[in-house]
Amino acid sequence: MARLILSLDSQVLAEYNMNKERYTIGRLPDNDVRIDNPAVSGHHALIINILNDSFLEDLNSTNGTYVNGKLIKKHALQHGDVITCGHHQLRFVDNQTGDTEPDEFEKTMVIQPSQALEDKIRAIKAGPDPAPRPASGKGDDAAGASPTAPPKAKLQVLSGAFAGRELELIKALTTLGRPGIQVAAITRRADGFYLVHVDSGTPDDYPLVNGHPIGPQARRLIDNDVITLAGVKMGFFSG
Repeated sequence: MARLILSLDSQVLAEYNMNKERYTIGRLPDNDVRIDNPAVSGHHALIINILNDSFLEDLNSTNGTYVNGKLIKKHALQHGDVITCGHHQLRFVDNQTGDTEPDEFEKTMVIQPSQALEDKIRAIKAGPDPAPRPASGKGDDAAGASPTAPPKAKLQVLSGAFAGRELELIKALTTLGRPGIQVAAITRRADGFYLVHVDSGTPDDYPLVNGHPIGPQARRLIDNDVITLAGVKMGFFSG
């Protein structure tokens, strides 16, 4: 299924699964993708989905519709196209196309760890919980808790050239970063996901969570945490 990822100044604002034939983009509330900004026309652009193809059309907007920096009237959308309406951007993500080759973000930021490194990461103890647990109340590490489904989560890139890209955290261990600059790992445990510092070019240069260094211990992640690693900001979303 194709998706649109709305962003402003490299900050992701919303995501839309394109499961209908027509999607209107504009400032007025009756649009499928509403962008409440004066630089966007009331009904700015239209996307029509026909079978596996998507077509973008400008609706005589005041400031025009751009794809990858070029002014268009009509355009056949391709995976990775960036639509600009006013100051906002919509990245077009076509899963069918995107799954045929590794995502550029994954090729750049995801590292294949060695067995020794995996053992080292798993041995790092977790620090105290970063926030109170939800009021529903069942302890995450209660020994007698009934079995539950493995947790689900994803990372979404919030800044830079890869803004809007997503990475499903389906592995027991996902190692991220840039060797020689900063490397960290996210471990998937029964009680949630933990961020662990692995290595950096500068001693004690730890990744940040919500603007604060995580330190040498494993830091448990909670929904909507913002991770800064090797200069890239990523949102952590669970559930």
